Amino acid sequence: MILCVAEKPSAGRDIAKVLGANTRRDGYMEGNGYCVTWTFGHLCGLYDPHEYNAQWKGWNMSALPMIPERFCIKVSGDEGVQKQFAIIKKLMSEATEVINCGDPGQEGELIQRWVYQQAGCRVPVKRLWTSSLTEEAIRDAFKQLKDQSAYQHLYEAGLMRAIGDWLLGMNASRAYTLKYAGGVGKDRQILSIGRVQTPTLALIVKRQQEIEHFVPRTYYELKTLYRDTLFSYMQGNQQSATGDQPADESDDLKGFPTLEAAQAVVDSIKDLPLTITSVEKKKGTEYAPRLFDLTSLQVECNKSYGFTAEQTLKLIQSLYEKHVTTYPRVDTTYLSEDIYAHVPKTLEGIKDFYPEVQPLLGLKADGKKGPGSLPKSKKVFDNKKVTDHHAIIPTGQRPDNLSEDEKKVFRKIALRFIAAFYPDCEVSTTTVLAEVVPAQGEAVRFKVTGRQVLVPGWREVFAKSTDKTDNTDKTDASDNAEQPEAQQTLPDFVKGEQGPHEPQLKERTTQPPKYYTEATLLRAMETAGKNVEDEELRDAMKENGIGRPSTRAAIIEKLFQRRYIERKGKAVHATPLGIDLIAKIISPLLMSAELTGRWEKKMRMIERGEYEARAFLDELKQMTTEVVREVKADMSGMPCPVCRQGRIIRGRTRYGCSRWREGCTYAAPF
Repeated sequence: MILCVAEKPSAGRDIAKVLGANTRRDGYMEGNGYCVTWTFGHLCGLYDPHEYNAQWKGWNMSALPMIPERFCIKVSGDEGVQKQFAIIKKLMSEATEVINCGDPGQEGELIQRWVYQQAGCRVPVKRLWTSSLTEEAIRDAFKQLKDQSAYQHLYEAGLMRAIGDWLLGMNASRAYTLKYAGGVGKDRQILSIGRVQTPTLALIVKRQQEIEHFVPRTYYELKTLYRDTLFSYMQGNQQSATGDQPADESDDLKGFPTLEAAQAVVDSIKDLPLTITSVEKKKGTEYAPRLFDLTSLQVECNKSYGFTAEQTLKLIQSLYEKHVTTYPRVDTTYLSEDIYAHVPKTLEGIKDFYPEVQPLLGLKADGKKGPGSLPKSKKVFDNKKVTDHHAIIPTGQRPDNLSEDEKKVFRKIALRFIAAFYPDCEVSTTTVLAEVVPAQGEAVRFKVTGRQVLVPGWREVFAKSTDKTDNTDKTDASDNAEQPEAQQTLPDFVKGEQGPHEPQLKERTTQPPKYYTEATLLRAMETAGKNVEDEELRDAMKENGIGRPSTRAAIIEKLFQRRYIERKGKAVHATPLGIDLIAKIISPLLMSAELTGRWEKKMRMIERGEYEARAFLDELKQMTTEVVREVKADMSGMPCPVCRQGRIIRGRTRYGCSRWREGCTYAAPF
């Protein structure tokens, strides 16, 4: 008998149907020489601290750091889990071969391997790998089974992630709680520290503090009206008529710092003609928006519908289990080249739901260019940009029986997929420069940019869409798409022409940064806190992001559940509890998004076989030891040894006494 172990009951039923295992049993299906069973959730997990060492049951600073000599796993004590595990163990003892049909990813591999270890599996194990749960995809995957050893590095990466979360979470949470939390015993406030959740919280707190401490500054914006077109004053190194230097971008101001400086320029040019000095027309191309990875889908759904990251993950997981979309927990926006041959069939499957498909029907996937051939762009199909999974796309199965929210998410995915095969959008960008030469001083220069869509191309797909982000979000455009200052069509200006103009001054105020939304927070996690709009650069930074696409939603939800953050409309705010936690953390290791991102990269390197899991484990142990050492050595809050009245406080580079204003001289470096 061949035993197949799926990730969950619904996937097990899909696989059993393909294999002809149609007889229902308690906890499994059988037939045609196969048994198909399933796990659900995490059947197994790492030991709790006291199961390694009885002395670790109580919370005691002297027992830290807790670093087991060998990490062990156990089956969950849940009654339902115990029952299902017993079924799996019995079937495994009777099997001649096991096929791992778990979710095709790091976490899915880890869940399955731990179950096999605990069940004492002694027979050969093969791996089923599929990005879709349609019958066709499952049949194809069974023809390409690989030995479990081919996925050893994937398992090791998942194992290091679990061990890293245990080591840092258990030790740092206990150390900080024992050292800094108020209360005793059951009344003690637990300070929850996590390898990913803490740097994420630090990002939110830092942004909030920047907003709260922001000091607005007034500046004056100069524009001038010529031939019903508003030209903007160009920042430059020229001085105004008063001799004042206009503020530049580095000063956070986009105009003049004082009304006097601005008015002096206006007075010097208002009665003089404006001359057009340059008219430059440039044709450009805008490529269709990228296909979705999980993060970009969560971002889009948060912008358009206000869905939380967790909501979107649940919806796309449901669409995957209903066979209408491919595997969702992915971090690439590209397709492998073998998908190209299946595109016509996929488009055919959704034609009744999306009339935008009609112009593509009948086109052949032959890789040729020209009429009758389906476009094949490197910006869509690139094997080098795809590892275990490709971007999220429709499977071609009819999207029937979807909830209203599922329809919204599926529409996003379907329209992106359809647009990928439309022609490029062709645009014309016109940049006009002008100047006014005052009697004294240098010329005062102005600029206006206009843009005209010549051939809408893929934009036709979104023309009737009510989701503005489908059509106008600049982060969806390629890096070479023009992003003009104003989306307007300009009159026909001619170089050298002159005429009267009307200068205008407007008082402006610098604005603080915006609070994170879940959409912008997901992007910040993806790029380790760096503000990156360019798609290509963002792709390059994904390996250094904090968390993985599959875990970021859960991390954000955990911060909400622990009341470290809260929602105010779409904005994400840190609560006093969250702010206080970050204020207590003394280790930069725990708060650095960049450092956490480097660790994520190493785990990806383990997955590819480019870095040794053992070396990474040593780093984890060293980091844990250092975090605990810092907490133990911290003297904050202790009585001052000099005046005996104050308490020791921590500064940037040294300790001091809280009574330093009263003259206490205590100071000590750290």
